[in-house]
Amino acid sequence: MWEELQRIPLGATRSYQEIATAIGNPKAVRAVAGACAGNQVALVIPCHRVIRENKELGGYRWGLKRKEALLQREKEQGSKKPG
Repeated sequence: MWEELQRIPLGATRSYQEIATAIGNPKAVRAVAGACAGNQVALVIPCHRVIRENKELGGYRWGLKRKEALLQREKEQGSKKPG
């Protein structure tokens, strides 16, 4: 699962359901959420990029304000890339 989270591009998000499906176990949504909640290396394994199916942020071990700020910063960095 950690590898799948690391595949989420900078500034992008995936739902817990999308991660569960990508790892081959679409019913493992709660397990994905639990693993994200226990993640102790937040920027190496970017659990902040995982959101609810309805596009709400959901939870985050270090607080929703930090999750929101990380996502916003990544979105801004992504839009500054030369292209």
